[in-house]
Amino acid sequence: MKLLRYGPLGKEKPGLLDTEGSIRCLAEHVSDIDGQSISDDALATLRQLDVNKLPRVDDDVRLGACVGNVGKFICIGLNYSDHAAESGMPVPPEPEVFTKATSAICGPDDNIIQPLNSEKLDWEVELAVVIGKHTSYISEEEAASHIAGYCVCNDVSERLFQLEKGTQWDKGKGCDTFGPIGPWLVTSDDIRNPLGLDMWLEVNGHRYQDGNTRTMVFGPAFIVSYLSQFMSLQPGDVISTGTPPGVGLGQKPPVYLAVGDKIKLGIDGLGVQSQTVATLKR
Repeated sequence: MKLLRYGPLGKEKPGLLDTEGSIRCLAEHVSDIDGQSISDDALATLRQLDVNKLPRVDDDVRLGACVGNVGKFICIGLNYSDHAAESGMPVPPEPEVFTKATSAICGPDDNIIQPLNSEKLDWEVELAVVIGKHTSYISEEEAASHIAGYCVCNDVSERLFQLEKGTQWDKGKGCDTFGPIGPWLVTSDDIRNPLGLDMWLEVNGHRYQDGNTRTMVFGPAFIVSYLSQFMSLQPGDVISTGTPPGVGLGQKPPVYLAVGDKIKLGIDGLGVQSQTVATLKR
């Protein structure tokens, strides 16, 4: 299934994408696409619905973040060896963990707002994992059953804040609009191999990133198991698993986003995002 949320910011409704690419409303069946509606039992109930009987939604409607009420937004850094090389950093022996503020989450096609004093605004196409059940101290073999699904994430980054203002990456990762997720949450049963997905990102029509999840250092199942040794993961938590090479920081010379730039990114089977960089309005 391809689950989604649609409507004005803060008033999103639950929906799904049918086989013809049309949005269908799920509001009579679930209150939101969130931790409560993506458990094994809840997803099984949704799969039994007759999609053709669900109300059709205007295709031009705004899409919100594909998961609502996210408790934790966790990221893995330097998880592609070739991206680590372009960043001038060693491949970490264990996953490099940081967090993005949940207030960074936005819709897949919402504007990216350039923060005040931003000079080095960057992009990162990433595969994100969405947790479907309480997860604590699980093995890598158990991890697949704890993943409700996958989605596209743009791990927007401000490199000046991240790398030149101390050692805490979070400062350059958690600004408002720095975490577009969606357009859909694609349930795990529709993704046979999360380690074989092509992924790409373009800025103003120029393709900068063109990779595949097979070159990850640590795969999704390992990451979920690893994190569960240090914190419990809850239904609806989002884990973004790193980016392939081609970020702005890695260009020679570096290339950074400016107001008016248009970003387009996608992962096979998970959909496409489109964003425009905009000025902060105070």
